This record gives sequence, C-alpha cells and structure tokens, in this order.
Amino acid sequence: MNSNGTMASFSQTGALLRGNLAILVQWLCDWVARRILICVTTIVIGCGCFGAAVGLWNSPMQALYSAAKLPLVLLLTCLGNALLNGMLAPLLGLNIGFRQSLVAILMSFTIAAIILGGFSPIVAFLIWNVPALAALTAGANLIYSFIMIVLVAVIAFAGVAANLRLLQLVQSLSTVAIGRRTMFAWLTVNLFLGAQISWILRPFVGSPGLRVEFLRDEAFHGTFYEAVFHSLKTLVFP
Repeated sequence: MNSNGTMASFSQTGALLRGNLAILVQWLCDWVARRILICVTTIVIGCGCFGAAVGLWNSPMQALYSAAKLPLVLLLTCLGNALLNGMLAPLLGLNIGFRQSLVAILMSFTIAAIILGGFSPIVAFLIWNVPALAALTAGANLIYSFIMIVLVAVIAFAGVAANLRLLQLVQSLSTVAIGRRTMFAWLTVNLFLGAQISWILRPFVGSPGLRVEFLRDEAFHGTFYEAVFHSLKTLVFP
C-alpha cells in the first residue's frame, strides 16, 4: 500500500468533518479500498476510545469490552443500513446502489466516530468525578440515570452532526426535496437498527449490582427505547 496515498487519504478526514462536497462526492464515486480501510480504522479508534471511557465507570474489564463492542455496533449498523438504504434510495428518487450507499453511510459513521473520540476525554473526566458504579445504592439511581442521558445525548449529537454532512451529499446528488425525503427514510432505518443492535450488544456501562460480562444472558429481551424511557422517568420522577 502506498504510504503517501494513505497519508493523503487520512488528511482528507478533516475535509469530511468540514463537509467538503468535492471530497465527499469523490469518495462516494471512486471505490478505493484504502479509503474504506481508513474509515473502518477511524471508526474503531474513535468509537473504541469513547467506549473505553464509558465502560471505565464500571471496571477496566468493562472498559475493554465496551471499547470492542461500540465500533462493532457502528460497523454492523453500517452494513445493515447500506443494504436497506440501497433499496430505499431508488424508490425515493436517488439513483445510487448498494456500494455507494455503503460508502455514504461509512463516511457518515466515520464523522460520528471522530466526534465521539473527541468527546471521550470529557466523558472520562465526568465519570472520574462521580461515585464509582459499584458504590451506587438504590437511592443513587439519579446519578446513574443522569450519566446514561448524557451518554445518549453525546451519541445523538455525533449522529446528527454526521447526518447533516450526509444530507449535504445526498442533496448534491439529487434535489433538496429528494434529499430530505431520502435522509428521513435513512435516519428512520438507522435509528431503529442501530439502537436495537446496541441493545443486543449491551452492556456498555453496566448496572449497579450486576456482574461485568461481555453480553447479557437476556440480550434479546426488551428494547433500547424502553431503557431510555425508564431513565427519563427516573430523572423526572425520582
């Protein structure tokens, strides 16, 4: 692999964050394995750092588990979304196939991973200054719910910022109306698929009183949305 080409591709990740349409369209239209590898590597590093910061609240082992699982969530969601979005796009007026859909979603997730990686020191600092998860009692659920809502908010911010860049790309390939319609459909699929994959691969933080484990025994029970609703209810009605 040409090292100069690799470094040039890495330098273009800044252009992705800035929403440089010329770079976005170039990456979308030209299938280059090196760029795909760079996107995957960025996702693994950025999400791995964020996952480690999140899991550290529980234990070093949970930090290791979360650092491995969070990139896996994004990559699995990317593959699933690429297939579904590739089928939806032509129906909504956007003429792109599976490969271009995969690259578009991968670029979006790369941007989200960079943002999450940037937030990881802040999250680590926040977690460092709250009581250890193992020390929380039943009366300290407010702290746990607050941390969970903060984490969801950070992930949501990264997702929104990344998809705004993706919206610019989609609109440049079609019209504003088609771009908005396509993005709404893509975001709906992304939300439901990504959230449920993250629920199946839980825990990322862990719960007070539960042992540290890679996956829960009841991984396929319940939904992500039930857990978020419960956290919100605990904050509003402690």
